[in-house]
Amino acid sequence: MKRQWQKVLGAALIAAALMIGMALPASAAGPAQKNLILATTTSTQDSGLLDVLIPVFEKKTGYFVKTIAVGSGQAMAMGQKGEADVLLVHSPDAEKKFMAEGSGVNRLIVMHNDFIVVGPPADPAAINGAKSTVEAFKKIAAAGSLFLSRGDNSGTHAKEQGIWKAAGINPERQKWYQQTGLGMGQTLNVAAEKKGYILADRGTWLSLQQKLGLPILKEGDPILLNVYHVIQVNPAKWPKVNADGAKVFSDFMVSAETQGIIKTFGVEKYGGALFFPDAGKPEYD
Repeated sequence: MKRQWQKVLGAALIAAALMIGMALPASAAGPAQKNLILATTTSTQDSGLLDVLIPVFEKKTGYFVKTIAVGSGQAMAMGQKGEADVLLVHSPDAEKKFMAEGSGVNRLIVMHNDFIVVGPPADPAAINGAKSTVEAFKKIAAAGSLFLSRGDNSGTHAKEQGIWKAAGINPERQKWYQQTGLGMGQTLNVAAEKKGYILADRGTWLSLQQKLGLPILKEGDPILLNVYHVIQVNPAKWPKVNADGAKVFSDFMVSAETQGIIKTFGVEKYGGALFFPDAGKPEYD
C-alpha cells in the first residue's frame, strides 16, 4: 500500500513539474541558443570596456559571448560570411556599404570618442603647432619622421588612410611609413618602442598612456571623430546566425543601463571618460 502511494505521489509531482515548466515564459528558461559570437574592433577590447560590459550582459540574459577582437574591416568580413552574429565596429563608410549589400540589419549608434595623433615628446616633425591633422600628416611626411600604421583594414586604419588622402600623400612604400598588421594596443606599444608617430583612438591610449611615453600632439579636429555602431548580421542571408541573441545584445548596448556604464567607464581610473554614450542621438555622419 505504501509503495502504491509513493508511485501515485511521484507521478503527481512529475505532472506538476511539467505543468509549471510549460507555464514558465521562454525568458525564464533562458535562450534556446546560448552562444553568441561578437566580432568587434580591438579598441573596445584593449580599452577594457568589454571586460565590464560582457559579464553584465551574460548575467542579465543567460547568453555566453565569444568575443573576437579584430579590426572593423575584419569584423565586417566575418559578418559577410555569416561567421559572427553581431558586430560592434567604428568604420562608418564601410558599415554603410555592409548595410547596403544586405549583410546587416538594424545598425544603431552606440557611442563615440575621438582619434588623436600621439608621438615622441621631442616631436621631430614639429606637428604640435600644426593648425590641423591634415597639416600634421603633411609635416610628418616632409620630415620623413617614422609613422606607425596598423595596416589592418580596421576603422582606425581607414581613418588614417582618409587623412593621408586629404593631405594628398601616398605613404605606401615610404621608408618612414611602417605597417604593423596589429591591433591598437600592440601598435601603440611598437610606436612607443620605436619612438614614432601614430593615429590612435583616445580610449586605448588612455588605458595604456602611463607606460607609453607618447604624448598627444594633435587632437580636437572634427576629422578625428570616432563613432561606434552595433549591427546585427542579417539572418535572411545566413539562417544559422543567432538572430535572437544578436537582437538582445543590440538592445543591451543601447539600453539606459549600458549607456550609463559607458558614460562613467574610465572616469575613476583615468580621470576622464574613454567613451561617450550616443544611443538615440542623431547620426554624426
